[in-house]
Amino acid sequence: MNNEEIYTKLNEIFKNVFMDDSIELKPETYSEDIEDWDSLMQVILLSEIEKSFGFKFNAKEVSGLQNVGEMVDVIASKL
Repeated sequence: MNNEEIYTKLNEIFKNVFMDDSIELKPETYSEDIEDWDSLMQVILLSEIEKSFGFKFNAKEVSGLQNVGEMVDVIASKL
């Protein structure tokens, strides 16, 4: 799976989790850019990403994430 495919799949996950069809992810998208993206939503989001892509994040991987681009890099490294 290439980065473009990861972004497409992630975008759908974000739209579903945040119930917002207007979300369009970019590498520089931060949590502050999406309404309601707080710590609780982060847990739900990560859980949905893990289910969808079929792997588990470890604490070190998620604690250092600064933006969606870094999230895509971690996902790509696990696939």
